[in-house]
Amino acid sequence: MTADLKSTLVSSVQAAADQAGLVLVSATEGSDFHGQPTAVFQLGLPGSEAAGRTLKLELSEAFEFNKPDLLPAMTAHLAAEAKRLRNPRPECYVTLGGLPVALGQFQWPFHTSISGADTHIVHGEMHLADGGAHNLHAKIAASVTLTFAEIVPAMEQPYAESFVYNAVRKTVDLGQLEFIKSGNRQPVPVTTRYYSRWQKKFLFTETNDAERLEYLLRKVYWLSGVLGEGKPVWIADPRDAQYLNTTEEDLLRIAGNEAGEGLMALDGEFAAATPKLMERAPEYQATLDAALNFTKPQFNESMRSGHANM
Repeated sequence: MTADLKSTLVSSVQAAADQAGLVLVSATEGSDFHGQPTAVFQLGLPGSEAAGRTLKLELSEAFEFNKPDLLPAMTAHLAAEAKRLRNPRPECYVTLGGLPVALGQFQWPFHTSISGADTHIVHGEMHLADGGAHNLHAKIAASVTLTFAEIVPAMEQPYAESFVYNAVRKTVDLGQLEFIKSGNRQPVPVTTRYYSRWQKKFLFTETNDAERLEYLLRKVYWLSGVLGEGKPVWIADPRDAQYLNTTEEDLLRIAGNEAGEGLMALDGEFAAATPKLMERAPEYQATLDAALNFTKPQFNESMRSGHANM
């Protein structure tokens, strides 16, 4: 990228990061799927607050977000990243079915399909994050239709990461992504079925209070208790609120009600696992095993034996 453009983009990201309470750790040149130049930024928290943890922001070379229709979403994205970086494992999430997963290696921004289809695609990876050394993962190709792309302000990471991550989780919930040790990329279709034009918001899964509470307990168990050495995790994550079709305030309300039961230690918007919650390890491991098994292809043994009624 040219020196002038790089300087302008770096200055814009630096200003937006400062506003969000983030530190710009590094800015380097990268390339997208088609070899076009990108700008890759590593963002962290000041001082030792995040213990060296960083999150990556990758933007197209010519992208300009200092516009009235783009700046608010960028500001909101970075503000959320600042809180997410306080998680012991900021790249980790939990599915509604009870699987802890780590999402990363996404090659932003979207690229157009090389097969000729009218879609925008981003590649990434999802790993099972239960503390084991099995390397079970899924290589992902998330595809966005042209119709869906019209909803998004820009086909760049800050404007798409949340709904792509949630579409990945939803696809896991449907049993349509398999965790394996190797293999080809698996498709994650991101269509207008995940968006309500009437409500002007993304919709992934309808949940009630009981389901949201169970989700939060599983999240705190895995991300704080198992992966985070008991350190607190962010409860009011808007990415989770979107995934569960609720609000950050509602997640905090549910967590606050449950804190009195001794399963979570709540501190503002963050919660840590308690010994009482960790006693549920057999239950959550069984839930993980069942959810993982649900993602594996199931075969009809009678058909395998040639007894198909065709």
